[in-house]
Amino acid sequence: MFQPELQVYKDKIEEGLDTYLPSPSAPPALLHEAMRYSVCGGGKRLRGLLTLLACTVAGGEWRNALPAACAIEMIHAYSLIHDDLPCMDDDDLRRGKPTNHRVYGEAMALLAGDALLTQGIKIMINSIPAGLECEYHQALAELVTASSSQGMIGGQVLDLAAEGKSINLNELKAIHRWKTGALIRAAIRMGGMIGRGESRVMQALTTYGEALGLAFQITDDLLDIEADPAVLGKKTGRDLEKKKATYPGLVGVEEAHRLAKAEINRACQALVPLAERGAILVALAQTVLDRNH
Repeated sequence: MFQPELQVYKDKIEEGLDTYLPSPSAPPALLHEAMRYSVCGGGKRLRGLLTLLACTVAGGEWRNALPAACAIEMIHAYSLIHDDLPCMDDDDLRRGKPTNHRVYGEAMALLAGDALLTQGIKIMINSIPAGLECEYHQALAELVTASSSQGMIGGQVLDLAAEGKSINLNELKAIHRWKTGALIRAAIRMGGMIGRGESRVMQALTTYGEALGLAFQITDDLLDIEADPAVLGKKTGRDLEKKKATYPGLVGVEEAHRLAKAEINRACQALVPLAERGAILVALAQTVLDRNH
């Protein structure tokens, strides 16, 4: 029902990324080429979509949230480049093509990730729509916190520390809440802030984002076991190989599927007070359960 509308938003994000990224011909050209290789290499654009949609649900104009949507996509891309490095997850493929460090070398990949992080922050500072300075300041604080040692980076540290160890469900939730969930939660809250959402709207969006983030990581864990590598775009079985802490590993595949569905239901229930305004976010949440990559 909403797929054509979602595709329009996704196309706008792609156009925005091309605009906000440095030209590949500008020096240092190789660095800019490496940045574009990972950012413009496809992807669901889930985080950017959440930012644009939350802005409209909150009553704002989606165009006002486009710089923020592009910023969070760049920061997400930076995290993937670094995750793929040999010192981290040591992956050779991402979205069906060689990972950044396999093409440009480890040093350039590291620097491309660093540059994407700072480029995302630069966009949030330099591309603020008129009259939204305060809202963008709040959104930037949200983004930086979600990317910090008490967000995505901290979650990655916890994930590495848990390799080969026995942890309980609450500890696993904490890893997922930070490693993956923090940026997804931030994406939707940023959009709500830029759209000047009132408190009840922000509460609904926040609960939705937290539940969606957890469901997304659970399905990610499941895909590593169940997906077709050709469709997934990377090698499967890596979690088991590296003895990662995952939901299927802790509670079993069937229970992991049930928990993912329960979190999607929680996300959708959070939007009930918003009625039809939240329908497109409900539709987007349902796609998380159906994804194959």
